Amino acid sequence: MKLASLRNGRDGELVVVSRDLGTCVSVPHVAHTLQQALDNWQDAAAHLAQVYIRLNEGPVEGLMPFDARACTSPLPRAYQWADGSAYVTHVELVRKARGAEMPQSFWTDPLMYQGGSDNFIGPTDAILAADEAFGIDFEGEVAVVTDDVPMGIRAENAESHIKLVMLANDVSLRNLVPAELAKGFGFFQANPASSFSPVAVTPDDLGDAWRDARLHRPLAVELNGERFGAPNAGVDMTFSFAQLIAHAAKTRTLGAGTIVGSGTVSNKDRSAGSCCIAERRMLEQIETGSPKTPFLRFGDRVRIEMFDPEGRSIFGAINQHVVQYNGP
Repeated sequence: MKLASLRNGRDGELVVVSRDLGTCVSVPHVAHTLQQALDNWQDAAAHLAQVYIRLNEGPVEGLMPFDARACTSPLPRAYQWADGSAYVTHVELVRKARGAEMPQSFWTDPLMYQGGSDNFIGPTDAILAADEAFGIDFEGEVAVVTDDVPMGIRAENAESHIKLVMLANDVSLRNLVPAELAKGFGFFQANPASSFSPVAVTPDDLGDAWRDARLHRPLAVELNGERFGAPNAGVDMTFSFAQLIAHAAKTRTLGAGTIVGSGTVSNKDRSAGSCCIAERRMLEQIETGSPKTPFLRFGDRVRIEMFDPEGRSIFGAINQHVVQYNGP
């Protein structure tokens, strides 16, 4: 099934969305918000699935047109946002561009950081930044939402805790990264609020595209209306979402509503293009000795979307433009 959150209250208003993303219906008799549904997923999911079936069969009471512009991110705020770096070939490229060897442990032990989750950007909201000199970048990713995950869970048991799948734009301020990493304490200012696709989808609704706890479809990224890249999210993903969840839960439980990201989608076959500007700049650095593609500028527009084999949008589009922030 497909779920979204309309702009109504701080945590949004939960709606069930039709498979073709054309219509939706509110479900207050099941849960007012997506977080409420996740807190009681075993019961809520069954009722939501019934609504989804009826919605796809024909008109239902309370039917509304679905408009992504009326949506927040499916979870406008979450108890936890843990972003991995599952495409190790991307990490390898980053290090190669600066002449650094990559530790072998990166192939067996995932990288992960904990991002801010108290206020996500809506899928059509502006990306706010105070200065272009920060090196504003997008990162096209896949993300999953879990129910309650016990501490110490093994990867082979973790996939059952994945309840929803969505797309992400993990906004990054690249020129702030070096100084933060030099402190030895990780990202903070360099990773402002992220955004997610208008719609979150249950794994069973993804059909053959969801297997091995990976999403096997190209992730289409456009910059100012032009194709930037469409690497396949299921190819070259070194760590599955089950492995990422097990990594995150090694020493702690994960509460229902935890979001786990894949990191920037990237393929060894560079003809597929890139899902972030930094990767393209690194390829330019390696090939020509200097990067040429600029980071985002005020007024630029980014679109991130995924399509099924028939060309239909699965999650709706993250469609954002960059706006200068002038202070509170």
